[in-house]
Amino acid sequence: MKTITNFIAVFALAAIFTSCNQNDEGGKSGAMASSAAEKVYVSPGEHDEYYAFLSGGYSGNLTVYGLPSGRMLKEIPVFSQFPTNGYGYSEETKDMLKTSFGMVPWGDSHHPDISQTNGEIDGRWIFINENNTPRIARISLETFETEEIIEIPHSAGNHSSSYVTENTEYVVAGTRFSVPYPQKDMPIDEMKGNFRGPLTFIAVGDDGHMEIDFQIDMPGFNYDLSHPGRGESHGWFFFTTYNTEESHTMQEVNASQNDKDFIAAVNWKKISEYVENGGGETMDAEYVHNVFDHDTQTTISTTKNEVLRVDPRDIPGAVYFMPTPKSPHGCDVDPSGQYIIGNGKLSSDLTVHSFSKMLDAIENEEFDGDAYGIPVLNFESTLAGTVKEAGLGPLHTEFDDKGNAYTTFFISSEVVKWKLDTWEVVDRQPSYYSVGHLMISGGNSRKPDGKYMISLNKITKDRYLPTGPELEHSAQLFDISGDKMELLLDFPTHGEPHYAAAIKADKIKENSKKIYRLDENNHKYAAVNESETKMVREGNEVHVYMTTVRSHFAPDNLEGIHVGDKVYFHVTNLEQDFDVPHGFAVIGANTSELLIMPGQTKTITWEPKKPGVWPFYCTDFCSALHQEMQGYIRVSAEGANTPMKWGLDDEYTSN
Repeated sequence: MKTITNFIAVFALAAIFTSCNQNDEGGKSGAMASSAAEKVYVSPGEHDEYYAFLSGGYSGNLTVYGLPSGRMLKEIPVFSQFPTNGYGYSEETKDMLKTSFGMVPWGDSHHPDISQTNGEIDGRWIFINENNTPRIARISLETFETEEIIEIPHSAGNHSSSYVTENTEYVVAGTRFSVPYPQKDMPIDEMKGNFRGPLTFIAVGDDGHMEIDFQIDMPGFNYDLSHPGRGESHGWFFFTTYNTEESHTMQEVNASQNDKDFIAAVNWKKISEYVENGGGETMDAEYVHNVFDHDTQTTISTTKNEVLRVDPRDIPGAVYFMPTPKSPHGCDVDPSGQYIIGNGKLSSDLTVHSFSKMLDAIENEEFDGDAYGIPVLNFESTLAGTVKEAGLGPLHTEFDDKGNAYTTFFISSEVVKWKLDTWEVVDRQPSYYSVGHLMISGGNSRKPDGKYMISLNKITKDRYLPTGPELEHSAQLFDISGDKMELLLDFPTHGEPHYAAAIKADKIKENSKKIYRLDENNHKYAAVNESETKMVREGNEVHVYMTTVRSHFAPDNLEGIHVGDKVYFHVTNLEQDFDVPHGFAVIGANTSELLIMPGQTKTITWEPKKPGVWPFYCTDFCSALHQEMQGYIRVSAEGANTPMKWGLDDEYTSN
């Protein structure tokens, strides 16, 4: 009952802190009284210093912003259909959303993480997890397009993801909700001791290609967040747990009984060696792996049927539990790899574990029993220090390049800066309101940048013009280059951003792809010049090989299509000039439009329901004669003998 009483007290205080923040007139006294506007201003024609990638939460996507301006640059579709460009609707991309549950057109994207080399973010790819239908995606930072999505079997709530090891050897996928492993029909109230929480390690090849290497069979706790070791702790991964009570109902009460939960310390190098030497057992698992093939510009979707299961109890030294104050959320590792911060949501203190003391405790067998056969280390034996009464509701921590840590406090709505080694609070700034994650560029790597910090706030309230009951969430940009944090800017964000990742623009902008070369287009239905355009009937399927160029389609008149046909428009953009996409839309389509990049081929399906003459047009304004970029399709009744023909400039071809 002690924990429950503390829980109630914490939330009683929340109103006090929230009201204090709201009486600050939106924080204007800080930012407005300074030269903040000058610091975030990027003049017309100039580029931002950083790319920032913000998760889109329940949008299923990833949004790209420039920093310090806060300008939104792009929304990258990942786990959700995206009518803006036809992702998830086009024949080439719809299979990216295939899963063992069928085609899932929506996702809940949480934690982006940029690939690393030697512990430094390198700008090759960015990975992001899908929470609801467990998946991991890889996005190319050359094309800013999703290239690969792999489903995670035996998982539920893929939350403690998608963090990468310091050479991108692995990206991890931890399960938030423990479930039967493998799934089976059983009473929910028998979960304790019978549900499991597998942790999945996905190997990443030199080309970025992902494959599930192994799953660790863990006790049925909830695995919340994670971060890899780095430097001296490279080879380890750390996961927070909650609900070590293994409660299945009223978890806000029943999962708050124990004084402490755990951080799971996983020696993935030891497990990887065990697997390489033939360890583990194969178990049935149905999951789908989708890869976009740039050569054919088509998704290759593969259903797989097994994974390698590893029982950590079979591998001495593989996994240990470190007790951590109740319901830890964030699990963050400092740039040196020495300190592991566990933020117990129901504690006003921050707990800092020492990696070297953890190793000593293991060697000296300083254990306080075990949990399902996994050793539990003595709390005091791993403790490096405590940041006392730093705030209410600690969640996440990131680091600068000067030995400072920055932690968000959800209930007291603030970001607190404190010193590593001394555990001294040196600054605090309010956030508006209810901050979740924060992000410092490289703040989860060996070499963070100490210039900007973003707080990702869950509640917007009075920050922007009202837009009805629903408001976009908010990000706030702080200058952290000095002794004190300075609020520079806040800007609305799309979906519910959970986490973000940022990188200096110079690391990726010169590698950004400008066009797709026509001479490398091996799409099955590509027409790489107007002479190759045609219509082909295969039963009730009609394939239209079409090209588009400023400012017409070829062909732009089509006849001989019937009600009941299934028409595939394969549209190739003949442009070879940067930033000249073309669109394609047709009346009556129940899919989407297409937006085709220079040199690309994309396909949309159209099933005409009524006889008539129906227009199609370009949706992307590309030239002064954009309005003239259109055509017509004649649709005849089912069974009609209208001959098939297609033309451009009154020159018709028929078959």
